[in-house]
Amino acid sequence: MALDIGWGAALVAGVFSFLSPCVLPLVPPYLVFISGVSLDDLKKGTSSNRQVMLASLAFVLGFTTVFVGLGATASYIGQILRNELPLLAKIAGVFIIIMGLNFLGVFKLAFLSQEKRYQQEAKPVGLLGAYAIGLAFAFGWTPCIGPVLAAILSLAASTESVTKGAALLSVYSLGLGIPFLIAAASINVFMQFFAKFKTKLGMVEKAMGGLLVVTGVMFLTGWMQIVSYWLIEHFPGLASIG
Repeated sequence: MALDIGWGAALVAGVFSFLSPCVLPLVPPYLVFISGVSLDDLKKGTSSNRQVMLASLAFVLGFTTVFVGLGATASYIGQILRNELPLLAKIAGVFIIIMGLNFLGVFKLAFLSQEKRYQQEAKPVGLLGAYAIGLAFAFGWTPCIGPVLAAILSLAASTESVTKGAALLSVYSLGLGIPFLIAAASINVFMQFFAKFKTKLGMVEKAMGGLLVVTGVMFLTGWMQIVSYWLIEHFPGLASIG
């Protein structure tokens, strides 16, 4: 039942991942890198919008491929260990709370401060290169996305089927990917937004930490299932989703 409230949580988690301090500031460089178009040309609109959008879509499909695969794997393992799910939920809850406290600045975990970014001297060639960078993004961008993704994967592990777990991570990818595509379609608007929003990146990090702590507590106390059953009881249509 956790998936019934997981749809919204996954979408919000994806958006928060996009707005995180280690993703949002790097959107313009990523657009330049994957499309092979200079930032000035992007701003002036002199570049091919089709080229930029296709490269951005390939990039989004790249990290979506990895996240969906992780969701399916988490669900599959969850089914194998179904008898141990109550214990695993508590372990996941503790882990998620620790990640949240790290974001809140209560303490800092060294391994989360080391960013593993894909580096390449030459620009990728065509859509295949942009897709490969998307794969690398999903595997390597651990400091901000990792803890939030871990919470969503914990939800996926508690779902009833591999398909639902994969679908949950698809929703997470939408939350992360749609803002990226919007930025690609209107880079000037995005740059104006970023100029105003960058002072709030610290608040976003704190909000992410708070949500992670709440999610972890819900796993520990069993409230995740309680809230799910409450939603199903009052909104029966949710039972048909997924």
